Amino acid sequence: MRLTKFGHACVRLEKDGSALVIDPGLFSEESALEGAQAVLVTHEHFDHVEPERLRRAAAANPALEIWTCEGVAATLTDVPAKIQTVRDGDTFGAAGFAVKVVGEWHAPNHPDMPIVQNVGFLLDEEVFYPGDALTPPGVDVPTLLVPVNAPWMKAPEMVAYLREIRPARAFSTHDGLLNDVGLGLVDRWLEIEADKQGADIRRLKPGESVTLP
Repeated sequence: MRLTKFGHACVRLEKDGSALVIDPGLFSEESALEGAQAVLVTHEHFDHVEPERLRRAAAANPALEIWTCEGVAATLTDVPAKIQTVRDGDTFGAAGFAVKVVGEWHAPNHPDMPIVQNVGFLLDEEVFYPGDALTPPGVDVPTLLVPVNAPWMKAPEMVAYLREIRPARAFSTHDGLLNDVGLGLVDRWLEIEADKQGADIRRLKPGESVTLP
């Protein structure tokens, strides 16, 4: 399995000639969707989903499948793709990946903003993407995609999440709001935790790929 980080919170997974993309929002490169058979969307915020680019992807590939929560599906009624709604505990197959849905709600954000639905995805019992939440998956996770910066989280919460999950590997997501100074600080925090846990914990730059077992 090949994992490629795109901007901010978007990743692309590829295996056996198939490709699946998670959260191709406005802060990520639209090229992430090229040739993808399936898209997973965790929640409705614009940095995770952009309906117009999904319309273009579906026009280029009429067989495109999109798997997401009810809140997102309601915003995609004009997208000519097969849209499937899922919730916590559901399992399905997409682009050759076995997927389990974990979680229900976005982490609390601004006190005047409603809490929206948020579903995380566990793929092939290897990669867990929680979306905008620090949801415990309830199983061992070899590879964690960990949020590292957001209005809804603090750095100690990121560290606590890494220590709770204790993955063999963790790569950062949700880093598009940071400048170079902030990214350097995240790199240092992840390096400290990698040394402490004896694990591969680090930030992938946009366009950088890793091969997973």
